[in-house]
Amino acid sequence: MHTTVAVAQAVTDALNGHTFSMPFTAQRMALPLFTLEEMKTLHVTVVPREVASSVLDRSRDEEEVKVDVAVQKKVASAVVSEVDPLLALVQEISDFLNRRAMNAATWKRTESKPVYAPEHLHEKQQFTSVLTITYRAVKPPANS
Repeated sequence: MHTTVAVAQAVTDALNGHTFSMPFTAQRMALPLFTLEEMKTLHVTVVPREVASSVLDRSRDEEEVKVDVAVQKKVASAVVSEVDPLLALVQEISDFLNRRAMNAATWKRTESKPVYAPEHLHEKQQFTSVLTITYRAVKPPANS
């Protein structure tokens, strides 16, 4: 299994094995497309984002693997009483994944730029936040 897919699946399994303040079942998807009707329920989606390989030393390579974790839900209105609990969930997920190894990959950093998508709130009345988690995996070079 490709390192990026293995890490994304490990993130999905870890999220599903933990209890958060809002219940959800994380899904690893290749193309996370949902209708607005489907967004009435909370969606947590894990998607492999990118991978970069480099030489670590004479016998090993290093891969930097990025995985996106999206938290999405339709809200009745863009008021803080509806957005704040979802932001809190995003923070819980971030805290849970912080410094947690996935498969043979170690956690390196978590980014959320922007914290949520204001255009989704304005245009679709949908909360969308994407965490990008970076992991570091060390492996022997392919030609050894």
